[in-house]
Amino acid sequence: MSVGYLSIPNTATAQRELSNSAAVRARGLSVSLGSRRLLDDVSVTFPERRITAIVGPTGCGKTTLLRSINRMHDHTPGMAVRGDVSVGDTPVYGPTTHLRELRRRVGMLFQRANPFPQSIEENVAVAPRAHGLTTRRSSCELVERQLIEVGLWEAVKDRLGHSPFTLSGGQQQLLCLARTLALSPEVLLLDEPTSALDPGTTEHIESLLKRLRERMTILIVTHNLSQALRVSDEVAFFMAGKLVEHATANTFFHDAADQRSREYVSGRIG
Repeated sequence: MSVGYLSIPNTATAQRELSNSAAVRARGLSVSLGSRRLLDDVSVTFPERRITAIVGPTGCGKTTLLRSINRMHDHTPGMAVRGDVSVGDTPVYGPTTHLRELRRRVGMLFQRANPFPQSIEENVAVAPRAHGLTTRRSSCELVERQLIEVGLWEAVKDRLGHSPFTLSGGQQQLLCLARTLALSPEVLLLDEPTSALDPGTTEHIESLLKRLRERMTILIVTHNLSQALRVSDEVAFFMAGKLVEHATANTFFHDAADQRSREYVSGRIG
């Protein structure tokens, strides 16, 4: 995809266009696996109720960033995280931070669907019950509401007791999204959630994300620049573990401040 550029604003100007209310903030975040540096001194703020696309070449640290926000590196041998990450006013790596509550507030959807080996209904209901958000008696309403929201109810309403592995790949991903949304997260992390899906399901999920940003902050890792252009309010561009540019989507795609950003958008790198 090639985009023409009219002028190059300075980075400070581009940054002033961004929202100021922070949902997620990283300061001096560095992540290493053994001697390999995956993220290098990253400082970035993601605003409330906006969709930010996180883009960049393979291996630039995009997924590492998402997993750092949700503390998914805790049990990875050889992984070291330094710096500060906060969700709202909560320090993600603070000594008193309750990991289970953090995972409720910060949901994550992966590239490949990963349903639980339980029934379709239980996939949606089990986590809210475990967190005390619903009872077994009232969970039926929650299950129906979440499956309706992701557009899966009509396809599964007569087989809620069946295995989720009887569903298509796209339906399984929608089920996993319903499972995540059932906990009413404040932040939704998406790691290439549509890369293995058909165009129709991809379009459906993109439309849903635009509605969801009315009540939550969304960070989506994507290699698809057309998707980033369609759905995002802002773009954070990474290369080799470093944040190159963070700007509004309009600025990034049409008037980027950094030469590397312009080369990435035009397809000359990445």
